[in-house]
Amino acid sequence: MHSNGTVKTFSLAAQAVVTPKRFANKPLRINQKKIDSIGGTAPLHLSFKDAFVFPALINLHDHLRGNYLPKVGPPDGTFYLRCHDWEKDLRASAVVAERAKVSEEDIYFVSAYKNLFSGVATVNDHFPHKINDAYIPKLPIRVIREYTLHHEATSYALPWGEGIEIEHQRARDKNLPFIIHLEEGFDAEYQRGVDLLEELDCLDDHNIQIHCVGFSDEDIRKTKKAGATVGWCPASNVYMYNLTCKIKKMLEAGINVALGTDSTATGSLNLLEEIRFARSIYRKMYGEELDARLLFDMVTINPAKAFRISRTTGSLEEGKLADVLVVKQKDDDPFESLVKTDIEDIELLLLEGKPLLAGKEHEELFFARKQPYSEISLKGRPMLVKGDPVSLLSRIREAVGYKKVLDFMPIDL
Repeated sequence: MHSNGTVKTFSLAAQAVVTPKRFANKPLRINQKKIDSIGGTAPLHLSFKDAFVFPALINLHDHLRGNYLPKVGPPDGTFYLRCHDWEKDLRASAVVAERAKVSEEDIYFVSAYKNLFSGVATVNDHFPHKINDAYIPKLPIRVIREYTLHHEATSYALPWGEGIEIEHQRARDKNLPFIIHLEEGFDAEYQRGVDLLEELDCLDDHNIQIHCVGFSDEDIRKTKKAGATVGWCPASNVYMYNLTCKIKKMLEAGINVALGTDSTATGSLNLLEEIRFARSIYRKMYGEELDARLLFDMVTINPAKAFRISRTTGSLEEGKLADVLVVKQKDDDPFESLVKTDIEDIELLLLEGKPLLAGKEHEELFFARKQPYSEISLKGRPMLVKGDPVSLLSRIREAVGYKKVLDFMPIDL
């Protein structure tokens, strides 16, 4: 049971464990970093009443250096034609000037907690490696490290990576995802994104294509044929462009679609809010409900496939990493329950078997797994969390010179 004083094995039980094929009314047994079995208990056993056990969530798309508030958007009553116009407004904004007073490392940490507090254990930071490599190992959650990238498929692209063809070939050679903003705009150049990738022989199943708001039906057909993933960030899209991608046609075509928050400069406060916004905008666009199971897949199985990490995470199966989220039951159907989940409904979040966030009543698990933690009040509830977000928020307030409120950090000070 113990290894160097650390408890190796523990188990947890709830109303149901949500596995790929069924709802298992059995305990989940964890041994060190991995799921040991569905069924079977250990001497250290946590029982959650009226709760569901899910895979920890995966946020397909974020910019960890960009999470700050308030948002930066178009003048009232207007919307952008292309992303480049927003980039100019962002760089000239008072928000960016204020954010620059905070250390880059602290911005990365606050972005990690934005994700952690909403049940996310894995996120991608769509920035070049030279920006994030120094911070990723320090952060409390898993940030995807193995990827190639380009900014966007236009002449306005920022100098990220070594160019589309070199970065994409590296993805092929090393079996990595290639991440790119694609057709985030409506002029002729932006809407040639898929055609340009096709001409460069850079359209295939390595691609994670973000936003895609300018897609034609032919772009959808080509993306499906290539096996590429679409990163759907509906809250950011609607805020900037007053619309989102042709999501129903993409789903009907069978494209692998995964949800991302984008940064809080334009997107949702967190992934749980993004899930609810996705359902709301789908209902508004099509007059019907987006199936809760599809939304669940968009934050678990689908992004794991896109990042080429399905063998290790994204679902609760024996032998996979113990990336686990336990939340209060909000509906009889587990998938509907997840859609209704808010931050205060989280009971436990594990990354590779170690607790990141839990109710104070589960302090024993932090001791048993030798996980450093601090106590916080999260929307009025006593919680334990890896690291020290209270001191982090205090440093940010000291840096900017006033009591800064970041709504994605809902801790009570």
